[in-house]
Amino acid sequence: MANILLVDDEPRLRQVLAMFLKQHGHTVTEAESGEQALSQIQSQPFDIALLDVAMPGIGGIEALRQFCSRDDAPTGVMMTAHGSIRSAVDAMRVGAFDYLTKPFDNDEMLIVIERALEQRRLRTEVKRLRLELEGRYGFVDIVGISPAMRRVFQVMEKVARTDETVLILGQSGTGKELVARALHRRGTRAKGPFVAVNCSAIPATLVESEFFGHERGAFTDAKESRPGKFENAHRGTIFLDEIGDLPLEAQAKLLRVLQERKVTRLGSSTAVDVDVRVIAATHRDLRAEAKTGSFRQDLLYRLDVLPIPLPSLKERPEDLPVLIDHMVQSIASELQSNVKSVSAEARALLAAYDWPGNIRELQNALRRAMVMAEGQMLRAVDLPATIRGIDEGAAGTDESPTTLADSVARAVERLERGLIVSALAECRGSRTQTAMRLGINRKTLFTKLKQYGLAESDDES
Repeated sequence: MANILLVDDEPRLRQVLAMFLKQHGHTVTEAESGEQALSQIQSQPFDIALLDVAMPGIGGIEALRQFCSRDDAPTGVMMTAHGSIRSAVDAMRVGAFDYLTKPFDNDEMLIVIERALEQRRLRTEVKRLRLELEGRYGFVDIVGISPAMRRVFQVMEKVARTDETVLILGQSGTGKELVARALHRRGTRAKGPFVAVNCSAIPATLVESEFFGHERGAFTDAKESRPGKFENAHRGTIFLDEIGDLPLEAQAKLLRVLQERKVTRLGSSTAVDVDVRVIAATHRDLRAEAKTGSFRQDLLYRLDVLPIPLPSLKERPEDLPVLIDHMVQSIASELQSNVKSVSAEARALLAAYDWPGNIRELQNALRRAMVMAEGQMLRAVDLPATIRGIDEGAAGTDESPTTLADSVARAVERLERGLIVSALAECRGSRTQTAMRLGINRKTLFTKLKQYGLAESDDES
């Protein structure tokens, strides 16, 4: 049950609401003004603050704005007698979880409070687990609390203590370089250099020069001598990203370096000793490619000493909430953004998406959304169209509207469909709760579901 701060300047309404909430097991503290609420929050923590928007002096939105500056800020739910969309938008911008319109539907109020508590419990649990994992394993830049990531941390902890070659396996965007850097920082070579090489980005004709360096005059554009990546990584770690994309000829030369631990610059006859730890990564199935001859079997044996398979984001859904919070905080600092939180609707859409691009796609989606967002809360409408289930390419088809009226109608349809998808995800598919959330009746909702191809059957249940 929740410890609720009820803030409203109408004594009779406060009395009725307080009695109702107490009957359902909640603890309620009343405040008749924003000023009194700000004073009370100094003396005790609250889970939820129910705030009237319009009050003399400090109104609910300003009080919520000041609440949000606290680490132990309660989850804000706004109350308004006007049903003003503008008030609701302003409230969401400063960080309100939701809003209720007077006169209240008691069941709706209880549902909103339960949802707010559930999100609060989830964030508290995620924070606890993250601190526990960071304390145990120390890989602070890699975020994850799921069983799949716990297994990765366990392997990383053992691998970091050694100087053996590591092969990180995972889809594009799963964070392979983050793992490589974490292993370097936790290893015996932490004080040495970390040199990352994207093997897929090096033209085949320049692989040897990039890896091993060259002397002046070794080829047409070699105007001065330059060490290669292996020399730069001496006494440190070299990270060979997407090693599966190396041409076979380059693979043979790399194998020789791994065996002899010496490199010879292009245009030189003198071999140079290199003391490096090798961490390689790939999204390819190197064992399958070795069987077909597109990757050298002997090089695979050299690389696949300590494999670390990374799960896709789809395989670790428990990590999504903590990843979102971590990235929002990081991106906000980088962009100097005011965004501090993510709305329930936006979280529901993010959770419902498949993330084929994994963590990189999530990071890019949040970055784009935070650039578009206004205020302190990232909302569903700020997310990229693909996350909201809207086809961005539709406007370029032959069915594109040609008149202003058609354009407006199409825009309204896209917005309406996005809101319905968001509400459905938030309400876990419950049409009754979705209709209540959207402020329409079930029959209207069912008609809209069929109109937008969202109805799974003709049954209105």
